[in-house]
Amino acid sequence: MKQPVTDRKAEWIQVAFVVFELTKRELKRKYVRSSLGMLWSVLHPLLYMLVMTLIFSSMFRRSIENYPVYYLTGYLVWALFSQSTTQMITVLTDNRDLLMTVRVPRHVFLLSRCFTALINFLLSLIPYVLLLMLYRIPFSPAAAAMLPGILFCLLFSLGIGYLLAILYVFFADIQYLYSVILTLWMYLSAIFYPIDGVPAGVQILIRNNPVYNYIAFFREVLLYGQIPEIDLWIRAIGWGIGMFFVGFYLFHRKENDAMLLL
Repeated sequence: MKQPVTDRKAEWIQVAFVVFELTKRELKRKYVRSSLGMLWSVLHPLLYMLVMTLIFSSMFRRSIENYPVYYLTGYLVWALFSQSTTQMITVLTDNRDLLMTVRVPRHVFLLSRCFTALINFLLSLIPYVLLLMLYRIPFSPAAAAMLPGILFCLLFSLGIGYLLAILYVFFADIQYLYSVILTLWMYLSAIFYPIDGVPAGVQILIRNNPVYNYIAFFREVLLYGQIPEIDLWIRAIGWGIGMFFVGFYLFHRKENDAMLLL
């Protein structure tokens, strides 16, 4: 028997409300002891950019034009991915009491942390836009492609987050192992160096790195003002949708077993 449309609508409204409230709670908790609060979402990428520019700009200024913008573009995409996936690892154990009492789909707790990372990303676009203006990099119609780029990057991050959240319940050391994996992953994402400056074998690894593909996607539309080539679109869409469904499927299969261990 099909569920009435009104019931489905009410359920979606409830889920949206829970995600909104959980996201608001996560933002408050993150900045509860900070004097500057959410302003850190603006300052943090700028400070990283200044440090990295001081270290690497002289090394890469001949091969990378507008190096601070090049770096910051990569860093913001990396931060969106790494922050969202890292925060989702412990989401089931952190919300154990709510999971036992609130009758909503359990994956909404992961959505809230993903949206928290998205809000931080959107706030960090403020200094990014100012930097584009400072370097006189114009906005082109291609910048509109940033929206699907964000969507597919979030889908990929959610897929990874689903896997990590389930694995953490059964194997808590995954939190520490993932931090090591993230470090290697970051260096293979060409955030602060040109990809053509590394050996051919490493270039193959980088080009097959999904996070690098999202970074390259954003650089094309924002830094260079170009619509990405079709192969980059295919990789961005494929990694995003594919990883999302893999992660969601495994999360759905194992969530009841995980609840027994919480």
